[in-house]
Amino acid sequence: MKTRVVNSRLRLLLLVILFTFAGLGARAAWLQTVRASSLAAMAQMQAKKPISLPAGRGTIYDRLGNPLAIGEQATDVDADPMQISDPRREARIAAKVLGIPVRPLYRQLSDRSSGFVYVERKAPPKLAAKLRKRHLVGFTFEPDQKRVYPQGTVAAPVLGYAGTDNTGLSGLERELDKELKGTPGRATEVRDALGQAVNTIQERPARDGRDVYLTLDSHIQANAEQVLEQTVSEWHAKDATAIVLDPRSGAILGMAQEPGYNANGYPAATAHDLTIDHAVTDVFEPGSVFKVVTIGGALSQHDITPNTAFRVPGSLQVADRVIHDAEPHGTETLTVKQILQRSSNIGTDMIAGRYLGESGLKTWMARFGFGRRTGIDFPGESRGLRPSWSGSTIGTVPIGQGVSVTAIQLASTYAAIANGGEWVQPHLVDHVVGRATPKPKRRRILEPGVDRQLRAMLRGVVSDQGTAELAAIPGYAVAGKTGTAQKAGPNGYIPGAYVATFVGMVPASRPRLLVLVTIDEPHGQIYGGLVAAPAFEQIASFDLQYLEVPPDLRIR
Repeated sequence: MKTRVVNSRLRLLLLVILFTFAGLGARAAWLQTVRASSLAAMAQMQAKKPISLPAGRGTIYDRLGNPLAIGEQATDVDADPMQISDPRREARIAAKVLGIPVRPLYRQLSDRSSGFVYVERKAPPKLAAKLRKRHLVGFTFEPDQKRVYPQGTVAAPVLGYAGTDNTGLSGLERELDKELKGTPGRATEVRDALGQAVNTIQERPARDGRDVYLTLDSHIQANAEQVLEQTVSEWHAKDATAIVLDPRSGAILGMAQEPGYNANGYPAATAHDLTIDHAVTDVFEPGSVFKVVTIGGALSQHDITPNTAFRVPGSLQVADRVIHDAEPHGTETLTVKQILQRSSNIGTDMIAGRYLGESGLKTWMARFGFGRRTGIDFPGESRGLRPSWSGSTIGTVPIGQGVSVTAIQLASTYAAIANGGEWVQPHLVDHVVGRATPKPKRRRILEPGVDRQLRAMLRGVVSDQGTAELAAIPGYAVAGKTGTAQKAGPNGYIPGAYVATFVGMVPASRPRLLVLVTIDEPHGQIYGGLVAAPAFEQIASFDLQYLEVPPDLRIR
């Protein structure tokens, strides 16, 4: 009886074993036939990983080849939490080597719902190499590039910023992103059973971006920024802007503003609204610097000459407004030259009302380029604000009130006066390496001879008891104009808030430089001749010596 029971149990065990092996055989046959292709693909994916090879972003240089924005080698450190058995240990090691917080990294490595996390983006290559030697399971290392601005604050708002993905986010980095960024390559990374990379097979090499040379001169730019910093501090101003331009070519040698910021700290600067380039985007009422449009238009129409005399009263009624000059006076006789030199509002309005009218002013504003973009190679340019015409507009627009312009519009207008009456499109990019350089647009806005008349009168603003004696430079004839304008707000003009401006050309006999300075909301003094003109003198004096421009006056 016992022998029969034992035999039956042995037979039952044998059947179980046979059925188990039969099931395993069937499973193996199914895997080798039905699932063979899909499992092979999964194995291939686990053993091989497609990776993108970053393209080097092109370098931005100043006109002399000094680097302003460069790419430095970096390493992206990644991890696959699903392969990590001891996230606490690996987080502790990686955090110590890379110098990053351990707790957030531990939380990332503990989350097995994700097969990919960034441990550290753009890590220093030396630290990444040190971590690689620890052979942490599930960690991978991929080459990358980090954007660096070696001159820090110099031209920061102009250069802009390239973000974590090396995409231009603002400034010239954004404007030139297509040329700078290049084309990424493609490769396959082969891994072992532990997920460690053992080989990389390149399929398509990366093509680096193109280098770009600017018209900016880093020395001129840095000096302008330093002068503006001192000026803002002296007058406790809100901000300040300066443009240095070659009137013959339209090349911008400097475009500075204060307060500035370090381009490497762009994310923090955005929180304080420091990254906007005021010269191109901000609009303001220009004040008396706009009077060259009125007087230049009347001169071009042959209605007046510099010696045409006007009986200028102490005040002038224009519709519902009474126009006054900055300095009270009785009725006096002034020539057009004196009207411009003394910056007479009343005299300028008399010229506009008698010879131009609304239609003439509109024509000459358009001809000088106000109300439309200059086309500068920089993002976010404003077109300015044209006036809303009413009965009193003929008394305000001719003297630069009720119309808003940008600093680059104003600079390019005066540059045309310096350049024989021919306007040249202002630009920041000299050339892109390997690309044809487009020529800047040109157009004539003044008849030949009118520019010389204006320059001669503008020289008197600086030298003949005009409003800008503080802009004078020993040995050089300076031609320029001051402007002082109350700032407009949503509910009318803002009490006590002014913009002080001086724009000048030097040497006046044959201008090599056009320099514009605007000071926003100075305190203590508000006039362009007292606040902006000294900054012009400092900027222009440095530039003339630096560029070795010979004097055009004898020093007595």
